[in-house]
Parts: sequence; C-alpha cells; structure tokens
Amino acid sequence: MHPAAPPRRLVAVVVGLSCLLLPLLGHLPKAYATMNAHEATDAYDSPTGRTTAEGPGAMAAAPYEYLGWGNPQKPADVMAATGVKWFTLAFILSDGTCNPKWDGDRPLTGGSDAAAIDAIRAAGGDIVVSVGGWSGNKLGQKCTSASALAGAYQKVINAYHLKALDIDIEDTEFSNATVRQRVVDALKIVKNANPGIVTYVTMGTTPTGPDATGKDLIKRGAAAGLDNDGWVIMPFDFGGHTGTMGAATVSALDGLKSAVKSAYGYSDDAAYRHIGVSSMNGKTDETDETVTTTDFRTILGYAQQHHIARYAFWSVNRDRACGSGSDGDACSGVSQSPYEFTKIVVQYKG
Repeated sequence: MHPAAPPRRLVAVVVGLSCLLLPLLGHLPKAYATMNAHEATDAYDSPTGRTTAEGPGAMAAAPYEYLGWGNPQKPADVMAATGVKWFTLAFILSDGTCNPKWDGDRPLTGGSDAAAIDAIRAAGGDIVVSVGGWSGNKLGQKCTSASALAGAYQKVINAYHLKALDIDIEDTEFSNATVRQRVVDALKIVKNANPGIVTYVTMGTTPTGPDATGKDLIKRGAAAGLDNDGWVIMPFDFGGHTGTMGAATVSALDGLKSAVKSAYGYSDDAAYRHIGVSSMNGKTDETDETVTTTDFRTILGYAQQHHIARYAFWSVNRDRACGSGSDGDACSGVSQSPYEFTKIVVQYKG
C-alpha cells in the first residue's frame, strides 16, 4: 500500500483556517505453546529481556498508533510523556494472498514495525495488533475459509507472542455476510488455540448503537459460541447526530450494550464488560463532528461506571495541534496540548 494512502478511513485535513477532506482512506500454525506459560502471569518477557505492561487494566486503555503514515511519534516517547503502557498498532492487511503483512507490504519480523514493538516492550509496555481497517486488501476476504483465516491471524500472534488481537472490520469485510461469518469462525479457532488471548471486534455504529449489519455480526458471534472479550464501536462519522459527541457516544454504547446482552443472554453487568469504544480525537470526517477533551471525559466516566472492556481512540498520531500544512491524520484539528487526549484515556483502568 502506498504510504500516502491512509488505511483506516477518511480524516479531516486542516490547513491554516481551512478544513479539507482527504480520502483515508490451509494449515493452521501451532499455537505458541499455550503462550509458554506466560499466560499464568500478567507479565511477559520480551525479546529484550524486559518485562512488559501488566494486567487487563492497562490493556483496556490502548490507543491506536499507525506507524505507516502520518508522521508517527516514537511510541517510547509517548509512553514517557503520558504514562500509557499499551498501544493498538495498525494495520495488518493481506499481501494479496492469505498472508498477513503490515499495510499488506511490510514484513511481520525484521522490519521497522518489529523494532517499534521491541522498543515498546523494552520501555515496559505492550501491544494489541489490529487487523483490517477501512481500505486495502482484507485478510477476511483473501482467506477463503475460516481455518485459513485463523492461520493468518495465528502468524501475527506467533510473530509477537500476542496477548491481544483486534479485528477492525470495516467496509467490504463488514458488509459481506459470508466474510462476517468467516471472521467469527476464525476468531473462535484462535481463541481455542491460544488460551487466555484477548480478542476485540471493532466496527462502525450509529448514534443509537450498531446498525443491522453490526447486530448481525454480534448475533453470529453468539450463535457460534465465540467468547469475544470486547465488541467495540467507533462512534463517529455518523452522517448526522444531535447533541455533543460525548452524549452521542454514550447513546451508541447503550445501544451496543443492549445488542450484546440480547445476543448472548448476559446480565447487564456482563454485557457492559463485553463492550468497548474506539473514539476519534478532534475533528472527524464529518463537518458537524468535533470530539473534544470534554467528550473524552464523558466517555471516561461511562467507562469507569460500567467497567467496559476497552477505551481506545484513533489516534496517537493525531494527538497534537495542527501546524501550517499539517493534515488530519497527523493532528487533531483542534487547539490542544500534546497528548491531551491520550492523557485522559490512560486514566481508564478497566
């Protein structure tokens, strides 16, 4: 994928006083030895010999950073400035076949992405790896069976001895019922092969919760017996909403909670603990949407009240004010101090 073609979604572009929009755009490998007994503890020895971030609380606050575009900051610098311990690194795509690579073209091992992961772990942190996003070749479509797709996911898990995997299912993966089922079935295989691994499924939403396609995905997960740790929504790019973005996010999360409760038969408390949010800081792709730090605090309050599974956002790359000529995948488009949004999210402890 060309580095100037952002992989997740459209982002707002701010230049001076103007805002412009740019397009943002079958052998299953053996599981990593039941995580080499590392699952017995909350810590894991990285290749550097350091111990990584501990516990589900830190994992629950793992903002996205995209290392392939948008002038990314050094993760260790972000950690030192904010106290964040976990990152969600994006995105793993297909190389044109049923084979995972960063952005579809950078290798899993031996490259700059692996070096960044080593640096995060050396600084006491850890990672969730995100598969998918808005654009590019999707593994869910290029892998033609659930077992083959699980094998592709497993390659990523094995490459980094992952504790957590995020499937960001959007666009053509999301809209295709066959692919939705394939993703669900593949995740169930992965969960069985990797005891203790945490899985998230991230998707778009309306202001009142998942649309019919999102509800169908959740129902398919429940019907398949997928013990997914977090059904996560992206509450922005609504195409119309009322009130603040914080209030719209709360409404969307309430709708998500109801959908998960209905599909799985959970109690209210269990349903809340199986939902999550991945917001967007500052200006989004919609001219009527600006997600403020006040909105982030509203979301934080909801997360703390209900102990949701995940509070993330897109993205660390954007968590800074725009300068002259800066674009919307490298800055938030609002007046802010560096990492102001990350410093709110990192307060969430699960």
